[in-house]
Amino acid sequence: MATTQKPGFNPSADIPSLAGKVILITGANSGLGKQSSLELAKHGPAQLWMAARSPEKGVEAVADVKNKVPGAAVAFLELDLSSFDSIKCAAKTVLDSTQRLDILMLNAGLMGCPPKLTAEGYEIQMGTNHMGHALLLELLLPLLERTSGARVVSMASSAWKHAGPEKIQFDTLKSLDRRVGPVQRYIQSKVANTLYATEFAAHHPGLLIVSINPGEVDTNLFTREPGDEVMRSLQTDVVPKVVRPVEEGVLNQLWAATAPSEKLVSGLHYEPVGVHHKPEGLRLDTELAAKLWEWTEKELEGQRI
Repeated sequence: MATTQKPGFNPSADIPSLAGKVILITGANSGLGKQSSLELAKHGPAQLWMAARSPEKGVEAVADVKNKVPGAAVAFLELDLSSFDSIKCAAKTVLDSTQRLDILMLNAGLMGCPPKLTAEGYEIQMGTNHMGHALLLELLLPLLERTSGARVVSMASSAWKHAGPEKIQFDTLKSLDRRVGPVQRYIQSKVANTLYATEFAAHHPGLLIVSINPGEVDTNLFTREPGDEVMRSLQTDVVPKVVRPVEEGVLNQLWAATAPSEKLVSGLHYEPVGVHHKPEGLRLDTELAAKLWEWTEKELEGQRI
């Protein structure tokens, strides 16, 4: 059974040897992704891919991790989650270079940003936070399935608790419909992140996948250009009072990625650190979860490499 008590977690002492393991982390050029890369690199994985959209920032982040962990087997992987072509290219690079994938950390994300569509026409936050990661997961599934003990960690948040009665407005996910503001767009994408992990677990019972909430963490999600006044208010009036440092905020995803498998249950959602609360609200909406799964599968039809 999953733990219901908050465990102490010290990355230096509690992350086991990662010798022989292959890891991929999205959004690894800064914030939680970069900190995860640094902490995991200290434990000697055979290969750690730090994926990011910007080659300049990604290469700089890799160099910083290597400087702090001499000899670490860390490499940059160019990955723009708002482009299916970029996702396919990144997945092919990984598939061609390794026969295993032990940890896939779906960490990257956007929050409350100005309205925009992805290359395939999805609203940028749902397109990046959910659809991009769903395609990447689908393409790397063969590696995960052939790797004993492989696990996937999906970055959700507590935002799903603030979804309105509209839940996920599917008819707006491929448009810039102004009825749905940037913050609500973000909330919908985080609802998708946690429900999709639950559905993925049900459809792939041989793979361990969980979603996690890192808590409110001081990352550049809260410093990027706001999409509207609601997001601006969050950045200036709310966030500074509640955020924690990255070194603390990273603990939940590191726990989820490396804790003994018997401490996790596939499909569940964990809050900091390693705490599974009884499902409530949208987490109990099996009809919505099934609709999200079906909608996503239909959107990804034909997207193979």
